[in-house]
Amino acid sequence: MSTIRIRAAERDGVVTVRALMTHPMETGTAKDSAGNLIPAHHIETVVAESAGNTVMTAYWGVTISRNPFFQFQFAGSAGDDLKLSWTDNKGESDSVETTIG
Repeated sequence: MSTIRIRAAERDGVVTVRALMTHPMETGTAKDSAGNLIPAHHIETVVAESAGNTVMTAYWGVTISRNPFFQFQFAGSAGDDLKLSWTDNKGESDSVETTIG
């Protein structure tokens, strides 16, 4: 099951992408109920690709909230493919592909 839910719609040559990512986004400074530090676990890179081009790259850190919602726009066309992927500080990753509506 993917950790990313995505919608992409084009209007007047501008594609608006809305994505919701399921991720704990731990800072490494919080403690569990026993008082032990919870290790850092956060998304570091988010990349969007469409029609063979990288249209957006975001570099994130510990300041992004748990289960982040993310929205961005780029010039594109309905019917083009869109791939959104993330990689975190533990080397885990996920991606999802859709067709722009």
